[in-house]
Amino acid sequence: MALETVEQYLKMLPVVKASPGKFLWSSYDAEADVLYINFKKPSHATDSELTEDDIIIRYEGEEVVGLTILHASKR
Repeated sequence: MALETVEQYLKMLPVVKASPGKFLWSSYDAEADVLYINFKKPSHATDSELTEDDIIIRYEGEEVVGLTILHASKR
């Protein structure tokens, strides 16, 4: 069981390596069904945009500092 979980996390390595700054922090709010992904800590978003598929892209100036993925369990 634990080895299967490790294997799932290992599949995330290409995503982490491709992320801005090579950093990635995430948290999942099960009650709201929202996944928060941050590429910078601390980050202070100065702007955001909601995409057609319910993803909020957060910006600090011109830099993408995070994503908020709504309805995460349905993806």
